[in-house]
Amino acid sequence: MFLNALRDGRLIAAVVLVASTFALGVQLLNPPELVVAAGGDDTAVETVGYYFAYRDVAVVAVSAAVLSASATFLALDARRSDGATHSGPEAGDDGADAVDKERRRESWEETAAGLADTERVVYETALEAGGEIPQRDIVERTDLSKATVSRTLSSLESRGLLDRERRGMGNVVVLQ
Repeated sequence: MFLNALRDGRLIAAVVLVASTFALGVQLLNPPELVVAAGGDDTAVETVGYYFAYRDVAVVAVSAAVLSASATFLALDARRSDGATHSGPEAGDDGADAVDKERRRESWEETAAGLADTERVVYETALEAGGEIPQRDIVERTDLSKATVSRTLSSLESRGLLDRERRGMGNVVVLQ
């Protein structure tokens, strides 16, 4: 797992994220003092305030850019990893994927056979859609009310048979 994270760039992105966060925090929390010394017979040294020099501003800007880039990379990578478990046609269907999909489909069909009435209708609707379907489409394709579909999905989800993922304004039902 460690080597996979290193190969995928996730580990490097995480280290860069931490380092840039540290550099940004140090720079923002410790601004340099502007000290003014007036010469003459009575030399006076006075602190006027805290000001950033151009170098300090450059460090802050670069750290912020690197931080946001690495955070974006990690977020997109995590999202891609989550989507990989629900692979579609764009994931590159080879022989192993086809066998895996066939096994999953057989498992889903066996599960559907053991369900009762409403649960079977909802589960088979998701199964007919290839294992992934928007929740509102289940309501449209069946004669069940929104409340009945929602309660049934909650029951199936609590048993680990499916997941509901939030996408936009609605949920997508994904068979497990």
